[in-house]
Amino acid sequence: MTPPVLYHCPDSRSLRCLWAAEETGMAIDLRTLPFPPRAFAPEYRAVNPLMTVPGWVEDGRLMTESAAICERIAVGTSLELTRDEADYWQWRNWLHRSDATLTFPLAVMIRYNRVEPEERRLAQAVEDYRAFFGGRAKSIEAALSDGREWLVAGRFTIADIVIAYAAFLATTLGADDVLGDATRAWLARCTARDAFRRARERQKAG
Repeated sequence: MTPPVLYHCPDSRSLRCLWAAEETGMAIDLRTLPFPPRAFAPEYRAVNPLMTVPGWVEDGRLMTESAAICERIAVGTSLELTRDEADYWQWRNWLHRSDATLTFPLAVMIRYNRVEPEERRLAQAVEDYRAFFGGRAKSIEAALSDGREWLVAGRFTIADIVIAYAAFLATTLGADDVLGDATRAWLARCTARDAFRRARERQKAG
């Protein structure tokens, strides 16, 4: 059987998918692209007209949303919650929160601090969205304030993967000081996992 193909840029939100695949042991065909692919990999448009990563191609079908791809990877594993588990809807809410609420302000920071040419960079936008992310990241701190080890169900799941990616991305942008103490300790547990380390090493090899 042909393995699914993951189109990926190092440390972009597609890292969520690569990490989840490493956690589950799922075989994938990793295709690493330069960032941003819309500028440096025009041939990728034939795969994903949005020109965004991740691009996940399986059985001729394309998926483009990192949390949804993680959900697909998690099926039948301990990373998934089933509807009969008490934290199911909380788990689903974290999956949606990961991009819509948490990664979005960081993406604005990246655009106006790294991607745009020097003359179009906006320091005020970067600072505003840094503060915006800090306010939204308080939801992670609140969830962990009771001393729990993981976000839901008393175990590591893809909720931890998709949310930890946002917190990890913040650290790469110098915004880790907006994270609370419990969040930083939880992020350290997440990024110390062998699968996370393997994913980051694998992306270097392409």
